[in-house]
Amino acid sequence: MKGIVSRVLANRDVEEEIDHYLVEATAKVALGFVDELEKAYAHIGRHPESGSPRYSHQLGLADLRFWRLGRYPYLIFYVERDEHIDVWRVLHEQRDIPAWMSDA
Repeated sequence: MKGIVSRVLANRDVEEEIDHYLVEATAKVALGFVDELEKAYAHIGRHPESGSPRYSHQLGLADLRFWRLGRYPYLIFYVERDEHIDVWRVLHEQRDIPAWMSDA
């Protein structure tokens, strides 16, 4: 299993979503988000090739993949490296993904 290395923007995305759930929902919902994120990271670490390359062509990033969180509408964007998984962003699936990924 490969380790997960999150970029600054991915960490910021996660922190913002946790804060959002704490304000707009409950601590239980926020903890559920964290649990789903940890499950998704574990899956990606074991099976990095299982993520969809859908946006890789559109963004011109050949190795970019994404994986959807289980019960939450978020996508983890990542690139598999030799030694680890490089997580670029964790974005709501309804966002303009190409525009948000251009910040990465």
